[in-house]
Amino acid sequence: MISDSSVVFLPCSDIRKTVSFYRDILHLHVAEKQNDNLYIFDTGYGYWGFCQYVDGRKPLSGPQGVCLSLNLASEEEVLEAYERLKDSCTIYKEPSNHPDFPVFSFFLLDPDGYLVEYQKAAV
Repeated sequence: MISDSSVVFLPCSDIRKTVSFYRDILHLHVAEKQNDNLYIFDTGYGYWGFCQYVDGRKPLSGPQGVCLSLNLASEEEVLEAYERLKDSCTIYKEPSNHPDFPVFSFFLLDPDGYLVEYQKAAV
């Protein structure tokens, strides 16, 4: 059996801020909403779900946390995304070639400190 898609569910501290960030700033499409505390965003090849859990679960962010990568078609598209987002997001690392991997990317932080990467990987 092969699945046709996947969803990664991540805890967030404020679902309203998270939805505003991913929908309004990054322009990801809300694929599904469950109640008022869980939203699933379509990344094009999979889904990211964010949930403000009632048990107070903490985000998995920070230096040892989760990195969410969006793969783009070219380095030019990475640079265009950077120019579009640099004034409305907290940039963690400006566009550059990765020293250990064949990747050109930049990183920004979401409201909970999750690293979001826009990248062009040489595959």
